[in-house]
Amino acid sequence: MFSHSLSSVIPAFLFLLKTVCSFFSALFLLRLMLQWRRISFIGPLGGFVLKLTNWAILPLRRVIPGLGGIDLASLVAAFLPQVVFFSITLSLRALIALPPFMRDVIAEAGWISVLLLISLLGLFQIVIYLLTLLLILQAVLSWVNPYSPFAPDLRQLTAPLLAPIQRILPPISGIDLSPLVALLLLQALSMILML
Repeated sequence: MFSHSLSSVIPAFLFLLKTVCSFFSALFLLRLMLQWRRISFIGPLGGFVLKLTNWAILPLRRVIPGLGGIDLASLVAAFLPQVVFFSITLSLRALIALPPFMRDVIAEAGWISVLLLISLLGLFQIVIYLLTLLLILQAVLSWVNPYSPFAPDLRQLTAPLLAPIQRILPPISGIDLSPLVALLLLQALSMILML
């Protein structure tokens, strides 16, 4: 009875928890990407990200310095929600019986190692979702409002992903297919990392 009631509530709880944790991981990753691409935080996108992430990044920077121009505080802040989500997920699933293969993996590798690996894969999954979202937003804005204040920032954020594809596949009759190829590659990678 208790196990049955838990098994009906846990998926809803985990859905909400994953949504919140993924949202904050994506925000911290976006902040890292904005800094990496040297995009000003004065614009609408930068201001939005700054206001929603300062509460965590500023205290973390006191203990985690940057390294070679990379804001490690933002990277750690993006990783921590994934650790929280997967530690809670594994704990709750253990309550309603962990699948046998997971028990074997945890027994061999150790709980912490599995947790960190799954959290890292979760973070990569969010990077894929974030890049997919940025590509879709860029495509929509290019059709609807190419002079939007977000357009330059989106182009700058997606350039490292699109530039190698554009070198191999230049525009055909003025149509750039690189975003479509990038989306297909991101989807394939997402299927490989599916958690």
